[in-house]
Amino acid sequence: MNARRPLIPAVATTVVTALALASLSACSGSAAAGNTDKFDVVASFYPMAFLAERIGGGHVNVTTLTQPGQEPHDLEISARQTAQLQESDAVLYLKNLQPSVDDAVAQSEVKTKIDAASLTTLEEHGNEVGGHAAAHGGEAAGKDPHIWLDPVRYAEVAEGVGKAFEKADPDHAADYRRNTAVLVGKLEALDTAFKDGLAGTRSKVFITTHAAFGYLAERYGLTEEAINGLDPESEPSAGRVRELEKTAKADGVTTVFYETLVSDKTAKTVAEDAGLKTDVLDPIEGITSKSRGQDYISVMKANLKALQTALGSK
Repeated sequence: MNARRPLIPAVATTVVTALALASLSACSGSAAAGNTDKFDVVASFYPMAFLAERIGGGHVNVTTLTQPGQEPHDLEISARQTAQLQESDAVLYLKNLQPSVDDAVAQSEVKTKIDAASLTTLEEHGNEVGGHAAAHGGEAAGKDPHIWLDPVRYAEVAEGVGKAFEKADPDHAADYRRNTAVLVGKLEALDTAFKDGLAGTRSKVFITTHAAFGYLAERYGLTEEAINGLDPESEPSAGRVRELEKTAKADGVTTVFYETLVSDKTAKTVAEDAGLKTDVLDPIEGITSKSRGQDYISVMKANLKALQTALGSK
């Protein structure tokens, strides 16, 4: 730019440059990636940022592309965020969840690209996951990206992220390895809490608006019946709503769960028609003032408590 404008005084050029850098540094409440002396990581949304922060500790500077309270599926990356991505040391994302992120990562020259989906196994889930899915053959199946809601899969991803950090920033490899082990230990404890806490429930079926809990349902022997599919904004058919009402009566369902980042209108309508209660089951796509907890671990514990209440924990 300066070569095209040789008549601009040096002082003015300095001011323009400083303003440009200041603009880049204002992203999502975090320092801009690439502008610190730490290992700069761009995370696509909260579950990825949580891993980066816990594993990286004081050695990393994490910038999150998805604003708190923003529905991750709807993210469209801005030019400023694209610039931050280019300047980062690493990007941690979940392929096929946010198309605009996938495109930006593919076009970027970031040295370390970590796709969480490649660090564990993904399965096809539709509106039904669990016992009923086997009977009906599933509905609107597709690769389910919500791996972070299964503590076991999330731990696998954490281990892969830790190894990637070690390779990309070997000076701090020992700390990354230690931090990863601590996080994996907490996720293993969370898995045990879910396993024990859901083992003796009166019902094994729960209804949600968003088919985000398929992996969790499979892990702990439950059946998720979703009003919508994997897309939280999709509208259910009248037939699907009638089917859910029958399921609720047959399986002793007491509650229709909704999430914090999407309207609860559909959940309340279905619940009212079927004479059921409503409650929050948080897919933890972002932490806001409405979240029942301050981080992934605490919100997952709140989810466990909500499931125990709805399913009749003994």
